[in-house]
Amino acid sequence: MPEPLCNIASSRFSIEQGTRVLIQVPQEAAGRLLQAILAQEPLHWGDYDQVAYTSSTGVQQFRTLPQARNRATEQAVAVACVELQVFVPKQGQDLEPLLRAIYHAHPYEEPVILLVPAARSLHHRGQDEANPNRFWNQKAADWVPEIHR
Repeated sequence: MPEPLCNIASSRFSIEQGTRVLIQVPQEAAGRLLQAILAQEPLHWGDYDQVAYTSSTGVQQFRTLPQARNRATEQAVAVACVELQVFVPKQGQDLEPLLRAIYHAHPYEEPVILLVPAARSLHHRGQDEANPNRFWNQKAADWVPEIHR
């Protein structure tokens, strides 16, 4: 990890090292893949868990080579996919069970999985409660889940 990220000290937040995991997957398989991830990792983020991000649908392309399970293609083909991304406070060999679960749940022979060393910030609980920018100190915006209004 770059030195500047490791040395940030603050009374407002802490820094934690880990890995950003990005997986391209057809939309219909994204929920099943996320459940497989959650069976291995609770995806904690401070006072929350099951924290994940799924992008809007985009287009993934690939050309199948002769040694693949599928028939080789002359031209690249396109598949509508989303990108699921999570942060786990693990690195190296500690990622093996999670990656094994992703490979098991993913519909592809060769899933596109990116592992990026990362750092995240985590707030120190109980600070900033009266901040007027916090959603609970404002009229409820449309994005605020009904249970939190």
